[in-house]
Amino acid sequence: MNSEFASKIKWLKDDKESIYDPDYNDMLRVSFMHKFGRGKLGDLVSLLSGRNFETRAFEEGITENSFSMLKSGVLNFMNEHNFNSFILAIKSAGFISEKLTNSQMTLDFAYTLYLMLSTSAEIPKNDVKYYVQKWYILSTLTSRYITSPESVMDRDIRSINSKGFIQFFKETEEAVLSDTFWNVGFVQALETSAINSPYFNVFLAAQVHAGERALFSSSMKVMDLISIAGDVHHIFPREYLKQNGVSEKSKYNQVANYVYLDTQVNISIGKKAPAEYFGIVLEQCNTGVMKIGTIVNKEDFRANLAVNCIPEEIVNMTVADYEDFLLERRRLMAANIKEYYNAI
Repeated sequence: MNSEFASKIKWLKDDKESIYDPDYNDMLRVSFMHKFGRGKLGDLVSLLSGRNFETRAFEEGITENSFSMLKSGVLNFMNEHNFNSFILAIKSAGFISEKLTNSQMTLDFAYTLYLMLSTSAEIPKNDVKYYVQKWYILSTLTSRYITSPESVMDRDIRSINSKGFIQFFKETEEAVLSDTFWNVGFVQALETSAINSPYFNVFLAAQVHAGERALFSSSMKVMDLISIAGDVHHIFPREYLKQNGVSEKSKYNQVANYVYLDTQVNISIGKKAPAEYFGIVLEQCNTGVMKIGTIVNKEDFRANLAVNCIPEEIVNMTVADYEDFLLERRRLMAANIKEYYNAI
């Protein structure tokens, strides 16, 4: 606390954000990567020891320079403007809660990129936020920093420094986000039961970014349910599926069967088949008597299904249609996320 660093982080006492809560290792990693242009922390140890990577000798001058660069990197990292501007970029892309950010390494690289681009003559200041958002979504969708993250980070940073970020970004985007990815690979990737799946998180971020309304609601937004009082529930109710022969957890807990719902709406749905409870909502559009949710207009009902990527055929679906429903919803979700990515 007696060091010069204490005054640089005193602003944290008023910080309430929990989307990115870096620890000591995250600070070292990001500070090192954006100042030294390397991704492996083992290299930092060598540099602080004075290692010359070309001669393989140890030199006092390298030690002094390395500590000086690391200090500069740490000060950049903890700078209030830098940190809050980065958080704002992530939040304005739809990732408004820590529930939607499940990879610290992906956030580490995104912040590294923000610090690199903020001081780059290549990128106009007004474009930094745009590229950080695009890269964060791309790397989340492709799980880029999940397997061997240090090696991938090291390769990416070296490529950025050698090619420039714009060329590197365009090459990577063309390579990993092709039409085949969107139409085939990503649809297959959505076939998962992990509720904290990065793909489902991006889908929710897309809904937040577009300001979409929650299922069966005429006014409540998905962002309200995520940040205040909602939870993930099953479109084909879990108990309904289990009672009708779909007993495997990996089957009824499919990501394509998830949707954020108001708790009261979920209670009203209970164990009903989709044909039954969606039928009730369709009927209330004729009667005006609300039984499930607050939608009482057929056009509004259809629009509400569309923004939640639920096929209109749901009003006639039973357990026999479950597999067909999952496939169609995965396709709709993939198309929605592609539209969101292109709209950023």
